Amino acid sequence: MKGLFKSKPKTPVDLVRQTRDLLIFIDRNSETRESKREEKFAELGKLIRELKQILYGNSEAEPVSEACAQLTQEFFRENTLRLLIICLPKLNLEARKDATQVVANLQRQQVQSRLIACDYLEANIDLMDILVSGYEDTDMALHYGAMLRECIRHQSVARYVLESEHIKKFFNFIQLPNFDISADAAATFKELMTRHKSTVAEFLSKNYDWFFAEYNAKLLESPNYITRRQAIKLLGDMLLDRSNSAVMTRYVSSRDNLRILMNLLRESSKSIQIEAFHVFKLFAANQNKPADIVGILVTNRSKLLRLFADFKPDKEDEQFEADKAQVVREIAGLEPRD
Repeated sequence: MKGLFKSKPKTPVDLVRQTRDLLIFIDRNSETRESKREEKFAELGKLIRELKQILYGNSEAEPVSEACAQLTQEFFRENTLRLLIICLPKLNLEARKDATQVVANLQRQQVQSRLIACDYLEANIDLMDILVSGYEDTDMALHYGAMLRECIRHQSVARYVLESEHIKKFFNFIQLPNFDISADAAATFKELMTRHKSTVAEFLSKNYDWFFAEYNAKLLESPNYITRRQAIKLLGDMLLDRSNSAVMTRYVSSRDNLRILMNLLRESSKSIQIEAFHVFKLFAANQNKPADIVGILVTNRSKLLRLFADFKPDKEDEQFEADKAQVVREIAGLEPRD
């Protein structure tokens, strides 16, 4: 007899609504007795896992696009994302991981050819304030950080973070003593500075002075080897990007920047030396070098040529050899200016 009364499976819309109701309950009822709260948390964890399975599929089935679209539409119809982000610290570790994956996936889900997550975030942009501040909380940093990286896939959201005071915090987050958190912050920072070319170029042009003062002092001259290595690699990626050509020209006209790069060329770490060379070659290749840059290169010519004589990456690299030969020619041919 029992089989006759099987409950009908929940639709994606049902699952989202029940999740929302439980999040509202958890958000508002901190005084509820322990056993009832535990029951609600267990139920919420199960629902979030079911949402994840619809979006990602499982070992037996691929995700169904119609079900994903229904789930996405219902999720952003009301404030489910806000509730999930606010309540995340109250959930257990497994539920946090599942919720992070759900939020990440929803950023890519299209409904009638639109990324409706982007529309929702533009209307609720203050959620980025919560996600960025997550780096200050050891328990939440990696969950909020992963969500943040997915949200800044949307150009308007990335622009908000870049233009807010939050961007300055990343110079400190990247130096946090907890390695996992500092690495996560560095990954988010890299995404912010490389994904949306036109937005980044505009940001760097408007904020050149303070940004590179911080970048040089806190990252390139950091006492931490990993911070220096990541920073010089990212600097090369930024300056070699065509969108940033005006910023690159300005950067390679500064004697202070050249001094920092020459110090990085002398590092004992081969990987830092190689990445520093990719930026240094821009100083050498600049056909409109200011007199003080020429002066520094001429003064240090013999040291630089000695350094480059034995300078090569671990693997054979024809392009690197060609670049090095060009740099050597440029430096050897320099004439001091008055």
